[in-house]
Amino acid sequence: MGPFALVMAPIAAILAILAATTALTAVQALAGLAGAALLTAPVVGYWYRDVLILGDWLRQLEAPESAAPPRPPQPDSAAARRLAGAVGRLHRSWRTRERHLSRELQAADAIIEALTDPLLILDADRTVVRANDAAAALYGDDWVGRDLADRLRHPDVLAAADGVLAGGAARTLDFTEPVPVERVYEVRITPFAGADGGTGEGDGAGPDRAVRRPRALVALHDITAIKRSEQMRADFVANASHELRTPLSSLTGFIETLRGPAREDADARDRFLGIMEQQAGRMNRLIHDLLSLSRIELDEHTPPTGRVDLARVLGTVADLARLRAKERGVTVVLETPESLPTVPGDPDQLTQVFQNLVDNAINYGRPETEVTIRARAVARAADGRGAGVAVTVRDRGEGIPKAHLPRLTERFYRVDPARSRAIGGTGLGLAIVKHIVSRHRGRLSIESEIGQGSTFTVFLPAERRGPRLSEPADPVEGGHRSGT
Repeated sequence: MGPFALVMAPIAAILAILAATTALTAVQALAGLAGAALLTAPVVGYWYRDVLILGDWLRQLEAPESAAPPRPPQPDSAAARRLAGAVGRLHRSWRTRERHLSRELQAADAIIEALTDPLLILDADRTVVRANDAAAALYGDDWVGRDLADRLRHPDVLAAADGVLAGGAARTLDFTEPVPVERVYEVRITPFAGADGGTGEGDGAGPDRAVRRPRALVALHDITAIKRSEQMRADFVANASHELRTPLSSLTGFIETLRGPAREDADARDRFLGIMEQQAGRMNRLIHDLLSLSRIELDEHTPPTGRVDLARVLGTVADLARLRAKERGVTVVLETPESLPTVPGDPDQLTQVFQNLVDNAINYGRPETEVTIRARAVARAADGRGAGVAVTVRDRGEGIPKAHLPRLTERFYRVDPARSRAIGGTGLGLAIVKHIVSRHRGRLSIESEIGQGSTFTVFLPAERRGPRLSEPADPVEGGHRSGT
C-alpha cells in the first residue's frame, strides 16, 4: 500500500460513514473524496520523495568504512534536512569511535602477541577462546576452541581454573612440564568479565536479565631458570662442599707439616708440594666443571639455533684426544660417512660432549686398546619425528655393572670413586654430557658389558630443512676412517 493510499483510506472511511447516515449524499461523498485527493496528493508526494531520499542514503551508510562515504542527501523539506544532518553527525561520531576502538584493539592485540609468556583466555566452560603466539609455540597453534585440559593436563592447574570460573578469586601455583625438557611454570589464573558483556545464554529479555559470562585469563611464566638456580645452590652446598673437603684437608695437613716437622726436609718438601699441586688442580677442575654445568642447566630449556657440522667437530675432538691417548698406548679411530647431515646446535657444547666421552673412554679403557668414534646418519632421531645423527664412542675397558648404568649421569656419581679421583675426575663429566644433549633435544644411550667395554651413543635430530633419510648410512663403506 503506497503513502497516498495510507492517507486516503481513513478519509474515504469517514465519508462512507457520513453517506450511510444520510448526512451526505453519495455524490457529495464522492466529491469530498475527490477534493481530499487533490489537496493531499502534492503534500504526500512531497514528503514521500524526502522519505525515499533519506532511505536510500541510510542504505548507503551501511557500506564498510573502507568505502567512500556517500554524499549527504538534499531533501526538499526543512524537517527532512534537519533529520539528515542529525543522522550524518551521529554516523560520523560512530565512525570516529569505531576507528578509535579499532586502533585500541589492534594495539592490545599487538601487546598480547608480543608477550614472551604464554597467555590464554578461557570461556565459561573452560574452552580456550584466545591464545597468543607464545602459547602456540609452547603447545601448538590449535588451542582455540579446545578445552584447556586438551593441552594442560596438570590436575592442580585444571582445578584452579575451574575454581576461578566458578566465581573464585585469582589463583597462582607452580607446575612442572616433564617433556621434552623438564620446565617449571608459574601459572596465574585471574577472573575477568568478557568485553562483549554478553552471555551467549538467556532469553534476550533485556539488560536486566543478562548476566556477564565468567571468563578467566591464564598467564604462564617460565621459572625454570629460577628453580634450577635454587637447586644448584642446594647441590653445591650438599655435594661440592663434600668434594672440596678432601683436597682442602690435604692442603691444610701438608701446610702444617711443611711448617713443622718437614721444615728443613727438602725431599719431603718437594714431594708434599707436588701432592699439593695435584690437590689444587683437582679443586680447580671441580670448580670449572661446576660453573660449566650451571651455565648449561640455565640454558637447557632453550634449544640452540646454530648449525653444526658434526664431522668437523668429531675430527677436532679425535685430533686432540690422540695426543693424550698416545701416552696410554690407546689408538683413537674415527669413522664417519662421506656425507653427514648438519644438526641444529651449539658447536662448543657439542665439542664438550664428545671430548668428555672420548676422555672417559681413554681413561677407563685398557692400555694398548682402541677407542672408536663412529658417526652415522639414522632414519629416525631420538624424538621419533625425523632423521638424525648417531655418534657412538666405544672403549675396550673393564665394563660397568648394569646396576650402575641408570645413575651414571647423576652429579658426583662414581662407579669407582678412588680410581676416578686418581685420574683427576670430578664426577660431573657425564652430568654435563646429559644436560647438553638434553638441550639439543637429543638422547644419550649407555651400554656396557663386563670384560668387553662400554658404548656411549648420542642421538641428535638432524636439521629439518635438509633432505630426509630413508635408511641408515654405513659409517665406513664409502666414508672415512682415521686413526693413529
